[in-house]
Amino acid sequence: MITFQNVSKIYKINHHTSNALEDVSFTINAKEFVSIVGKSGAGKSTIIELLTGEEKPDKGKVTIGSYEVNKVKSSKLPYLRRHLGVIFQDFRLLPNKTAFENVAFTLEVAGRPQAEIKEFVPQALEMVGLSNKMYNFPRELSGGEKQRVAIARAMINHPDVLIADEPTGNLDPVNTAEIIKILLKINELGTTIILATHNKDIVNELKKRVIILEDGKIIGDEERGKYSLT
Repeated sequence: MITFQNVSKIYKINHHTSNALEDVSFTINAKEFVSIVGKSGAGKSTIIELLTGEEKPDKGKVTIGSYEVNKVKSSKLPYLRRHLGVIFQDFRLLPNKTAFENVAFTLEVAGRPQAEIKEFVPQALEMVGLSNKMYNFPRELSGGEKQRVAIARAMINHPDVLIADEPTGNLDPVNTAEIIKILLKINELGTTIILATHNKDIVNELKKRVIILEDGKIIGDEERGKYSLT
């Protein structure tokens, strides 16, 4: 489903080079739930940027399904990204749109008919437990509710893969647990989940596969892993 094959990514900063990733290889199968963990600067964000095509590897190959991401032209990136849903630590909701409108916007951009939007958006918000907050603006929602809107928006096109980049970084433990519960439910319904996090408790409770990064290298890949960085 997803393959990183001997992938290296080098950034040049003020005449200095920095290895964000160095000879990284792994495969994620369809319907897996994988946590990618590591301290800040370990390479988690670079992996996500390579998956979404925001960055290209300097060496190696990244494939998602039938797409070899390194070779996807800019004009074709939107087609690749339809297979991916992405949620972020800072939610990235449009402040002047309601929860309904934030989710609907993704379908509108894709040119979907109004009848579909009216049918699918309430279903997506119901899935994340927000039927009663459909017409609230982001400023009227708690952090956990904002992240649930972001999940509904990411899932509205039924992506094959949901990438969650530190999705609980701004949330308290109760809301964190709620978000993880929703991600597990989405995974059970058949979506591959890639969770980038440095939250030790989440990873240890999940008892799912863990890929551990340190200084751009994989130092561990365990089937029912724990966050074992010191």
